[in-house]
Amino acid sequence: MVTLRRPPQVQRAGPVLEPYQVVIRPLITEKATHLSERHNAYTFEVNLLATKTEIKQAIETLFQVKVLNVRTQNRRGKPRRYRLKTGWMRRWKKAIVTLYEEYRIDFY
Repeated sequence: MVTLRRPPQVQRAGPVLEPYQVVIRPLITEKATHLSERHNAYTFEVNLLATKTEIKQAIETLFQVKVLNVRTQNRRGKPRRYRLKTGWMRRWKKAIVTLYEEYRIDFY
């Protein structure tokens, strides 16, 4: 007799994030404006600990839209100099969120 086993539940590492903790700010650049106008995709700076599903749920909750796709990038910090001292800018996470055609986000 074969017994079926339930797959293990994956528990997320780190704290549980609220939607307003996931999305830090929208990124308004020339490239982001082009994406929003032509491809209905919007860029956001998000929490480093946030997953794609958390980002999708947060955007849908905060902006009352329907998300089609989420792409993420982990951006590394760049070295910067101030006089004789060298330091590093902080690393951050960027999310590109594509919406369904009938939805728009108006930042202005």
